[in-house]
Amino acid sequence: MKQSELSAWHAATGQAVCLRWKEGRITALEPAKDSPPANLWLAPPLVDLQVNGFAGVDFQQDHLTSADLLGAVRKLRAHGCTRFLLTLITDEWTRLMARLKHLRSLRDHSAELRQAIAGWHVEGPFLSSEPGYVGAHDPAWTLDAQPKYIRELRQVTGKDPVLLTVSPMRQNAIAAIAMAVRLGMKVSLGHTNAPKRRLQQAVKAGATGFTHLGNGCPQLLDRHDNILWRVFEAPGLTVSLIPDRTHVSPDLFRLVHRVLGPDAIYYVTDAIAAAAAPPGRYRLGPREVEVGEDQVVRLPGSPYYAGSALTPIHGVFRAARMLKCSWRDVWPRFSDAPAKLMGLTNGLEVGGPADFCLLEMAGEKDLVSLKVFVKGETA
Repeated sequence: MKQSELSAWHAATGQAVCLRWKEGRITALEPAKDSPPANLWLAPPLVDLQVNGFAGVDFQQDHLTSADLLGAVRKLRAHGCTRFLLTLITDEWTRLMARLKHLRSLRDHSAELRQAIAGWHVEGPFLSSEPGYVGAHDPAWTLDAQPKYIRELRQVTGKDPVLLTVSPMRQNAIAAIAMAVRLGMKVSLGHTNAPKRRLQQAVKAGATGFTHLGNGCPQLLDRHDNILWRVFEAPGLTVSLIPDRTHVSPDLFRLVHRVLGPDAIYYVTDAIAAAAAPPGRYRLGPREVEVGEDQVVRLPGSPYYAGSALTPIHGVFRAARMLKCSWRDVWPRFSDAPAKLMGLTNGLEVGGPADFCLLEMAGEKDLVSLKVFVKGETA
């Protein structure tokens, strides 16, 4: 097979590089002999740890087909993301596990789906049932985190990477967190009003993340003591943020970065079926949600958001605008950082897969085109 190559500017180093690949693997990454076009940039692919659906496909359904999943995966890939955690939200436990088994079977029978679906994010049902903190989840199906559920989840997912979002205030939650970690899962806290001491106990038990900080909580919070301030003072947690300018205001977005620092933050879309799709009404499991011209997803008749219509590549550029910095500065928080949290390989390394993004820019802020390569082939 013929070796392919291209020259571009490396997004992380700012250096002109020549990338070569053969049979789907990177064979060389070295300084370019000639200067590439000034507007052409090379970056590792994006990794999204919270995708509930995409491009009109809701993952919270019982009878999805391989065609449904492949359609969503290909659209997601076209928006810069080659690997993601398929996310399932709170539902009746046996129904949730049956859905997960079905999705895993579809994934295991397709090489393309295996490459894209890196694992599973189970957001619930071990969440707070309090209004505001439960968010768009159905409080009727929230549960205490019993050990039998944790064992069953590991049995259903086999050796796959799993991110489990838990409220540490649920009964048995601390023991369940410790068990999940022993069984090789990553635990992220969220949808909770846990006091500081409880957060510390959860971190000691092995929790390492916090899911979409600034969401999964009421719109009005106690100014003296609230979940935001407590997370700010809970060392050991890497928090996810939804960089769509809606779920987290630009001011709060900047503040979180100042307080926690960039190494403790990664980005997610929390995308639902409305992402990469026109305004209208969509399903999120049994619920109907509404997406307006502003691309904000809401529960009809409610002030609460229900996932997002954000795409990964747009998330990068919106984050950069909020932080008033280069897109290259924030790119790692949507690629390297989430991959590191889940123990996934991601990057531009000799011997690694030829998976990368090629961006054509107009100046520093405007994306002209995006090409995504998987195993050296354009998506």
